[in-house]
Parts: sequence; structure tokens; C-alpha cells
Amino acid sequence: MIGAEQRLKKVKEYAIQCIKEETDATLNLINQLDENFDKAVELMYHCTGKVIVTGVGKSGNIGAKIAATLSSTGTPAFFVNPLDVYHGDLGVMTKEDVVLALSNSGQTDELLRFIPMVLHMNIPIIGMSANPDSLLAKYSTAHLKVWVEKEACPLNLAPTSSTTAALVMGDALAVALMRVRDFKPQDFAQFHPGGELGKRLLTTAQDVMRSDELPIIPKEMHLGEAIIHVSKGKLGLGVSLDNGKIIGLITDGDIRRAMERWQAKFFDHTVSDIMTKEPKTVLPTTKITEIQQIMHHNKIHTVLVCDKEKHLLGVVDHYSCML
Repeated sequence: MIGAEQRLKKVKEYAIQCIKEETDATLNLINQLDENFDKAVELMYHCTGKVIVTGVGKSGNIGAKIAATLSSTGTPAFFVNPLDVYHGDLGVMTKEDVVLALSNSGQTDELLRFIPMVLHMNIPIIGMSANPDSLLAKYSTAHLKVWVEKEACPLNLAPTSSTTAALVMGDALAVALMRVRDFKPQDFAQFHPGGELGKRLLTTAQDVMRSDELPIIPKEMHLGEAIIHVSKGKLGLGVSLDNGKIIGLITDGDIRRAMERWQAKFFDHTVSDIMTKEPKTVLPTTKITEIQQIMHHNKIHTVLVCDKEKHLLGVVDHYSCML
């Protein structure tokens, strides 16, 4: 019998074994998927009310996370502890709702006492348990079998593999619903307006563009003078306009390449000799995520913001997009 010090040396082995067992349990869910999964997704998709997720203990913890995932991906949902139903929370339920009930055994007493109330209101029940012959499965409109051979717990007692599998099945429901709804990144941002992703997906060119003291240089200007204007502008570029409309753009890189090419004759040339006559432009309503794609695809660091008539409104550079 080995001592604690020896066991401490094997903790990484224990971790690997746990991860492997929970991974195997998750992969085994694939063989458990049947028409009930299709029915569950259909019930949730056509639900005109809310998806009410419920469960007790560890199943309740997992249920709360599933509810949060559903809510953030386009399916209105929230978690209700069945113990609270007896103290007034039943009032949140309507006939337009769907209940998603989690119980590993399918025989949890507190949950089963909640089920008759749901049935009385003719609310569809999606059950999730390891036992297809349980009372929860019997009274479910659709039952999702989430069975694991053993827990990753060395005593086969603490919910480990079973809770992981339940969580993955919940994610599978949420992802399937996202696919059915054709849920877009913009939709996700609306549910996460305060997060980094939400900011990136909702922020537009007009929110970050520089619009004052832009380096405007006439196309007839000699390059020696243009260098001074580009340097003062601190954007690494200069824009040529005709009646306020964009007709060209030069960058630091254009100037360096022109110097290498013309050397002593560099100062004899004008902006029009090196400017890009059709620079990349975006509308003020263009999302910065799209602007980043334009920059990456064209290997540029700056885009010009203009209206539909090509009037210059501002400049967005790479750093402006780094929220």
C-alpha cells in the first residue's frame, strides 16, 4: 500500500486518467442520440415562450449553465430550482413554455414532485437522464438518454463523468438550435453587448475613425513637401481629394519605394506619380470586424472612411480596431 507522498508523485497520472474517462463518456453520447434529440430540438425551436431548465444538486448546477448557454445563443431560457416552485416560482411558467428537466437517475424525488404541476399545465417536458425506464423518462415528451459506464471518481460515487456528459448534451442542444436558427455573430453580439466580442461585433468605423486634422495632400504636390504633411499627420499616409472626394492615397511605404527607385530625382516627382488611385474604403457603418478582414486580406494597415459619393469622412488604422 503506497503512502500519500508516493501518491502525490502520480497526480498527473490521475489527471490523465480522469480526462480520458470523461472524454470516453462524452464520445459515447454519440451512440445514444436518437429521434428524441430531433424532437427535443424541434420542441425548443417552436417554443413561443421560454425554456425552463430544472434539476436538483449537481444536475441543477449543470442545468443553470445550460440555461445560460441557451439564453446567450438565441433561445430564451432560465433555470428554476424545483424546490423553489413550491414557494411561488411556479408563477413564471406559462403554457407556451418548454421544460428541460435534468436528473441522472430520473427518479429524483424533488424533481418528480414538480413534474405533475408541469403536466397539469400541458407543458412539454424534455427529460435528460441515464435511465430510459425512469419516471422522468416516462412522463417526458422527449427523453434524452445520457448514460455513462462509470464516474471518473475513483470511488465511482461523485458525479464527474455523468455531469460532464449532461453538460455536453446541453451544449449539443444549444449548438443544434443555433444551426437551425442560422444564428450569426451579430446575433451573438446582441446578447453580449458588454463583452469584448460584443464590442468588436457592434463597433463601426464611425465609432473609431479619426476625422480631425487629416493629412490632405494635393495630387500636384511635390513628394518632398508631401513627406512633411504625411509625417505631421501621424497616420503614415496622405489623402488626395477632388472637391472632397477621394482620388488617391500615398503611404510611408509608397514614399520609401519611390526614394529607392528614383533616388536623386525623387524630389522632381509629385503625389500623383505614386498614389494609389483606388484605395480601400469603407462606409461609416462598416463593422470593425469586417474592416480587420479587409486589412488582413489586402495586407494593409489603414482604410479610408467615406460616404457613398466617396467624400472623405475619416481614417481607421489597425490600432483603432484593437478594442
